Order: sequence, then C-alpha cells, then structure tokens
Amino acid sequence: MPEKIIINKTNLARRFRGLLPVVIDVETSGLNPATDAMLEIAAVILGMDEDGKLYREQTHAYHVEPFLGARLEKEALAITGIDPFYPLRFAIPEGQALHRIFDVVRVQLEKTGCYRAVLVGHNAWFDLSFILAAAKRAGIHPIPFHTFTTFDTASLAAMAYGETVLARAMRRARISFDVQEAHSAIYDAEKTAELFCQITNRWGSTRG
Repeated sequence: MPEKIIINKTNLARRFRGLLPVVIDVETSGLNPATDAMLEIAAVILGMDEDGKLYREQTHAYHVEPFLGARLEKEALAITGIDPFYPLRFAIPEGQALHRIFDVVRVQLEKTGCYRAVLVGHNAWFDLSFILAAAKRAGIHPIPFHTFTTFDTASLAAMAYGETVLARAMRRARISFDVQEAHSAIYDAEKTAELFCQITNRWGSTRG
C-alpha cells in the first residue's frame, strides 16, 4: 500500500484558505490579450514571518518575445518605452517565460501547502487575461493559477485608502513610488507587492 503523503499547511496557506498569493505584472503591446503581445512578465513570491506578516521574498522576471503575428501598438510601446526587437533585451518566447514562472509557483505551492496560486495585481484581470491567452497559445495546461479569482490591489486600495490609481495609492500608503520607473514589470510588480503586503498586514489575520 503506497505511503500517504501528509502536507502540513503553513500560516500562509491558512491565511488565504489554501490560496497562494503571487504578485504578477505584465507589460504588453496593447490591451487585447488575443492579438497583442506580452513583452515583459514579473512575478513576486511572498513570504510570511513568525508574526503572520507578509513580505516580498523573491522576484522572477523575463523579457518576452512577441508571438508570431502579434499586434504592436505604437501608443502602448511609447508608454512602456519597450523596443520589442532590441537585441540586448535577451527576450525569450512567451511559453518559455510562463514555464519558468509556473515552475517557481509550483515549488512554492508544495513548500507552503497551498493548493492553488491566486494572481495579485493592480487591475489584476488585465494581467491574468494575458497569462491565460499566452498559456493557451503555448499549449500549457493546467496552469497553477486560479483562472478567474484574483486579488486586485486597485479594489483593495480603494477600500483602504480611497484611491484606485497605483501611484496615488502608494502616496496615501506612504510607500515610495517613482513614476519614471513605472511601466517596468519588475518595478510595478514589486511596488504592487509592497502595497498588497501593507494592506493585508494592516487588516490583520482572519479568525475562526
């Protein structure tokens, strides 16, 4: 008879009822995940200390090649400042980038005893829609993220600080934010992670 594997849930797993929050930011060449390219992706893994406080633990990020036939809107590229074909970006195919991110997330799921990751983002539906579209193009199934539940810091910031715009929410939360650095997947993901941690830690642990 095979040995039964018992997973000990961590405080992080208990805090979110078995969901593992992972902060994601993507930079894209437009607003339509079916036609526009994902050009950058960053994932911030969160940790929890002995007092039950969340903190940024590690960041994984990749420059991404536009998929074949992707639409590249000039307005979107002007906002992000990304040149998709600049050789020193060292970009990789979107499927490869997702595999690397998903592998890291799966390790964290096993480590924490969580059963599914949940995407944390500012206007999180946008980031999730691009990940789902890219995963479908790459034939990646299943994915470690919940496919419709998200933790949206725009909504959380509206509740906590009365602001939905990331830069304004940061100001109200007294977290430093450089608008010149914005629209970089790494910077936005790490700042969104700080905001999520602060709101969650301020709210306190669930009981019962």
